[in-house]
Amino acid sequence: MSKKLWIIGGLVLALIVAGSVTAVLLLTSGDDERADPQPTAESDVPEGLEKFYTQEVDWEDCGTDRCADVTVPIDYAAPDGETTEVRMRVIGDSDAEQHLFVNPGGPGGSALDYATTMSYQLGDDVLDTYAIVGVDPRGVGKSSPLECYDDEQFDAYVNTDPTPDDPAEVQEAIDQLEGMAEACEENSGELAGHVSTVEVARDMDIARALVGDSTFNWFGASYGTYLGATYAALFPEKVGRMVLDGAINPELGPVESALGQATGFQRALEAYIADCVTESDCPLGTDEDAAEQRLTDLLAQLDAQPMPTGDPDRPLTEGQAFFGVALPLYAESLWPELTTALTLAIGQGDGSGLQYLSDVYFERSPKGSYGSNAGQVITAVNCLDATERPTYVDVEPDVPDFAAVSPVFGRALALGAAGCSAWPFESSADPVDFSAAGAPPILVLGTTRDPATPYEQAVELADILDSGVLISRDGDGHTAYQSGNRCVTDAVDAYLVDGTVPKKDPEC
Repeated sequence: MSKKLWIIGGLVLALIVAGSVTAVLLLTSGDDERADPQPTAESDVPEGLEKFYTQEVDWEDCGTDRCADVTVPIDYAAPDGETTEVRMRVIGDSDAEQHLFVNPGGPGGSALDYATTMSYQLGDDVLDTYAIVGVDPRGVGKSSPLECYDDEQFDAYVNTDPTPDDPAEVQEAIDQLEGMAEACEENSGELAGHVSTVEVARDMDIARALVGDSTFNWFGASYGTYLGATYAALFPEKVGRMVLDGAINPELGPVESALGQATGFQRALEAYIADCVTESDCPLGTDEDAAEQRLTDLLAQLDAQPMPTGDPDRPLTEGQAFFGVALPLYAESLWPELTTALTLAIGQGDGSGLQYLSDVYFERSPKGSYGSNAGQVITAVNCLDATERPTYVDVEPDVPDFAAVSPVFGRALALGAAGCSAWPFESSADPVDFSAAGAPPILVLGTTRDPATPYEQAVELADILDSGVLISRDGDGHTAYQSGNRCVTDAVDAYLVDGTVPKKDPEC
């Protein structure tokens, strides 16, 4: 998947559910005396990493919670070399016997913010059982950040044509990728080549030990399922209770993964269109087939000529429109926002609505600053994780198949599979066995019309894991637990609290 299109995932989930809650909670000061989490006595610390697993952690109040910076090696193959820091937040009883680590995905979403969100959304019995822990992955959020492009440079990167039609546009996309990699290395040094998921999972094991848990309990959404599955592959004997919601099949190559997303987004789009055309004010008309063609035509028109937005310096581009359409498909509650934006674009030739949704997607403020580095971290992580890096020439023959699956999203996603072709860094991590033999039962959640992580991948991951247990949700939107489906939440809460494993897929 591409340098930009890979962002389709849990990062948007994190933006939708995390932002407002966090802002309120962090303004509240805690004045109670609380015991710090105590590290567990490890008998099997990986050789050479003793100083990291037994480090003294300086805990401090952060609002009503406890936070700390944890030191980890940049390169696990050279633990005596340079180090970096990851930020950890513990919510609830900081001296709890059990902790539930959470991650919203991305990669690049803030686990610190997501921990706050989940402290409101997890069941009461779960919160009575666990303290909730968020660890911003290396390079992300409040951890030592990966620094690459500045705001103006990233604007140009985001506006790169997602459907390059000629050699000049292909070269522009390659130049942008190479330029960002050079900026990452110049501004972040060795860290630029060491933000792989395997390295993040190893950081999580150090964090587990430092809060005193002998086993690792985990709730990961979207890319967080990839991270959780990677942890289980590396440390199957330390897996406690693990929930993987909105699952990714970690064994898929970039073309297969992109085709899966084309399928997922097409299903979500069809569900939106079917709902829209029943309304008298639907900007796409009253016929479903014609509605999809109208949207396809809009993107083609934008590829040829950007649309005015009221800001002469920022017309709506095809790339912005792509993300502006994609964002509201993550949650049915956002469909009216898409209708409003399309009404402006199609009915009035005003691209401001779709551009606004694209800006929300990337956390871009009206003044042009970006709220996080997530849009850049995602490229660095996914390209390091990629075992295959096809070129634009390699994927061009696949474009017709993608377009047949999704006339709206297919071409961009097909070409996006070449998005790591020019990334210069290689991961030093060895491949892992995702069967995670020896791990206890792991719950894998999939939603039938999930746009970003297609349901089929949840089925596949549950099958790949030796102890995978599938829970299916019939519905729209990204991920299952936070959808309000009582069948899902009851099953997950019972598993987290009592270890109750469904005997078969409850098909919620």
